[in-house]
Amino acid sequence: MTTQQKLNLIIQNIQEVIGLDELEKLIENGVKLKHYIGFEISGRIHLGTGIVSMKKVKDFADAGVEVSIFLADWHAWINDKLGGNKEIIQKIGVSYFKEGFKKCYELVGGNPQDLKFVLGSKLYHNNDEYWQTLVDVSKNLTLSRVMKSSTIMGRQQGESMPFAWLLYPPMQVADIFIQGVNLAHAGMDQRKAHVIAREVATKLKYSPLKDGQGNIIKPIAVHHPLILGLNKPHIWPVSNQSQLREVLSEMKMTKSKPDSAVFVDDSEEDVRRKINKAFCPEGETEFNPILDWTKHIIFPNTKDQIIIKREEKHGGDASYADYGELEKDFKDKKLHPQDLKNFVADWLIEFLRPIRNHFAKGEAKKMKEELENIL
Repeated sequence: MTTQQKLNLIIQNIQEVIGLDELEKLIENGVKLKHYIGFEISGRIHLGTGIVSMKKVKDFADAGVEVSIFLADWHAWINDKLGGNKEIIQKIGVSYFKEGFKKCYELVGGNPQDLKFVLGSKLYHNNDEYWQTLVDVSKNLTLSRVMKSSTIMGRQQGESMPFAWLLYPPMQVADIFIQGVNLAHAGMDQRKAHVIAREVATKLKYSPLKDGQGNIIKPIAVHHPLILGLNKPHIWPVSNQSQLREVLSEMKMTKSKPDSAVFVDDSEEDVRRKINKAFCPEGETEFNPILDWTKHIIFPNTKDQIIIKREEKHGGDASYADYGELEKDFKDKKLHPQDLKNFVADWLIEFLRPIRNHFAKGEAKKMKEELENIL
């Protein structure tokens, strides 16, 4: 595989790369690329976490990158997930998430054997080098810089925040360096942590990243898009540019609002119910979760053109070879929201069937039920 072919795989279907020229140089010089993406292990796995993230991980693996999934149990504990009980997080969350990620990775065409799982508590246990690296990172950050980055937890900064929240960003940065990760991957919501990692990279005395010649380097940061949740934003219509960021931030899919998300193990009935009541204004292309999912989930996981079933009186079936054609028809009101919703619901129900069936029996069913009982 050529440098350009590897590069194309790594950067396809992403929103941003920080350090693109550096990445190309690492590939050209034959430096082994080590990837990581971290997740708080709490709640159920939704489409953004399970499908969008794992599809991107598969791209990395296909490009010859060593891929790893970081199960951030300490971070989930800091963020008070699953009742803030670390034992429950480790006992129930870890098993469900490992199983779920393997099945999601398999669903997008990957071999689960590619995946290396790293549990935060195991990485930190009796690891003086990690704690040295954490302190080293922290010594190169100001209090205001850490507070501004507290939003990577999904929280807003403020003087009343628990002090433990301030540990979260430098821990996340230390995770990168202690694992020797030169390709840090996340959704756009984790961008601030990766920027910090690049800022401190050349200042660290402990666990600095190095290339094949021993030169200190910065981690490359690759960010995939965050898919929209299904709920209508509280500001609508968007009347000015200043409201744009607020609305897009509010519309991000989140497991804390179950009806804004489709979970990978949802029942057929739940998938159809959520899609049917989703926000999908006719002709609207910018703030439309159904279109967004078509772009970021359906087309990347479809080899052939898609066919949207319609009655003859509504123009008959419509076929699309790429997303641009579909978006144009929707914008021009040639494709009705309900027809698109019906297609997306049918597609997701069929696509997710292997995961749904897997979590409906045996040990996997038990994992899911144990988790649901404490949510």
